[in-house]
Amino acid sequence: MPVVNIYEAKTQLSRLIEKAASGEDVVIGRGGRPVARITSLTPAKQPIRFGLLKGRIKLADDFDAPLPDEVLGAFEGR
Repeated sequence: MPVVNIYEAKTQLSRLIEKAASGEDVVIGRGGRPVARITSLTPAKQPIRFGLLKGRIKLADDFDAPLPDEVLGAFEGR
């Protein structure tokens, strides 16, 4: 990874940011020694929001009731 000096980085910052956004790391140096790096950022993950659909979904009262014999037989291959 080549080192870009500070003066060049100041004059071509937009181009260096475009390079970083495309996935290439850009190292900025002073006196030939690396002192900083420009890199792309990954977007932050959205936090999980529990209860988002509360009040919008309804379950039948017999949701967990046993299945009728003919349906249960179809699942069991009878």
